Amino acid sequence: MRGEILGAERRRFWHDDDKLEIVASVGIAGASVTQVAQRHEIKRQQIYAWRHELKKKGLWSPDAGALFFPVDLPVAQAPVAEAPPSVAVELRLHEARTLAVWVAVYSLTRRALDVFWGSPAP
Repeated sequence: MRGEILGAERRRFWHDDDKLEIVASVGIAGASVTQVAQRHEIKRQQIYAWRHELKKKGLWSPDAGALFFPVDLPVAQAPVAEAPPSVAVELRLHEARTLAVWVAVYSLTRRALDVFWGSPAP
């Protein structure tokens, strides 16, 4: 069986502007890559290749066409934290060993410390 070529094989040349227009039309009014490719009589892969090529050239960005609106938010002043008081805690361990540590105490009161250490409350 012999194949015949009915016409001259055509290889189209696309300018970057045309490529950019086609790539940018994906997603407009819900158009998929397949629908855009069919509309322009090209393969889907061609659109992906052009997208990659245009990104490398700096001509296309995925954010192209994104709208950003300025928002004025009040700036909240962070409360200035006071340095917490420090307390020395000494733990008496086995065989007369002790472990002394400085601990930052935020809201412990003398009563809470007395209860913790088992001392009677005044």
